[in-house]
Amino acid sequence: MMKERFYSLDVFRGATVCLMIMVNNPGTWDHIYAPLDHSPWNGVTPTDIVFPFFLFVVGNALAFVIPRLEAGGSAFFWRKVLTRTLVIFGIGLLLNWTPFLRWEDHHIVFKSWTYADTNGQVVGVRIMGVLQRIALAYFFASVIIYFLKIRGAFYTACLLLLGYWFLCVAAHPSDPFSRSGWFGTRVDMAILGEPHMYHGELLDGHPIAFDPEGFMSLFGAIVQVIFGYLVGDYIRKKGKSAEMLNGLFVMGLVLMFAGYLWNMVFPINKKIWTSSYVVYTTGLATVILGIITYVVEIKQRKGWITRFFDVFGKNPLFIFVLSGFLPRLFTLIRIPDGMNAQGTPDYVTPFGWFYEHLCQPLFSDLRAGSLFYALCLITFYWLIVYWMDRKKIYIKV
Repeated sequence: MMKERFYSLDVFRGATVCLMIMVNNPGTWDHIYAPLDHSPWNGVTPTDIVFPFFLFVVGNALAFVIPRLEAGGSAFFWRKVLTRTLVIFGIGLLLNWTPFLRWEDHHIVFKSWTYADTNGQVVGVRIMGVLQRIALAYFFASVIIYFLKIRGAFYTACLLLLGYWFLCVAAHPSDPFSRSGWFGTRVDMAILGEPHMYHGELLDGHPIAFDPEGFMSLFGAIVQVIFGYLVGDYIRKKGKSAEMLNGLFVMGLVLMFAGYLWNMVFPINKKIWTSSYVVYTTGLATVILGIITYVVEIKQRKGWITRFFDVFGKNPLFIFVLSGFLPRLFTLIRIPDGMNAQGTPDYVTPFGWFYEHLCQPLFSDLRAGSLFYALCLITFYWLIVYWMDRKKIYIKV
């Protein structure tokens, strides 16, 4: 079995983490360029491909880990996979809860599991999220791959995609793919409870309980990891060869075309993670990985760009968690920032002050200021992981 090191996979993983941080941290969500925003519902933007790319990367990594887990036996497999799943899920849940304190009027109080907001509505800590989805998709994909092997995993992935399509249509035949008609929200509300769901989606201009990382849309995320594994296993077995590259490009283009065709009856939609979305984004990820592999592994063109992304890829979980933790922590620090229309003081966080007073004034276009702020944060976090790489500090789960 080949044991080549694929630097291109490190670069691809690092670029994905970098983009995840950038699209999650604009200066303001009110002023961002369209490609850096999620599609309102059906359709796909560059931002919509980042999360499935990361799950694809998780699958790639599994291709190099599963042989070791198989060699260790079932007890070793369960210990490793369960531990990693629980740790990642737990980190995601704690990240949603952090900083465990919040401002209430002019006092800092403990952030309870559920509490009443300023409007008297009962809200709570969100249970699901990006890391929680990664943990669950990793767990189920690992179990399927370990016990059913390559052929069984492929057939199971196909059944999951088709089964999810059937569930959507069967649960609400007249309008299965809309915000109000999609069946998954009812399931999430029954399991999670409305206060613990995401409330960032709008319906008729009003926030609603809708979780884009809920339980029913997990089917496609599991398949995304399985497909990533199949591609990673193919790369591992074929090695750095023209045959491998040709196979990547053919697979990628076929999947993209299949996803586009499926979109005609099962719309590409990130927020409910449709099967067509899985197939299309997997194909796109495969093609882009093929391009990076050609440039980095075959042509041996490595430079500051590959180095920039590589250091992100060496500490992906740590830097993603840090990029989510610091903004939450800094909400406890309130900097006076003038008076509002009601004649009471306005406050901003340190990051908010940096955006409003240093980034925004540089540009007449508010979208450019928002993007500049995101790039500044990317640079800040890169300096941290670069220093960690120089010190050989790698935090893994």
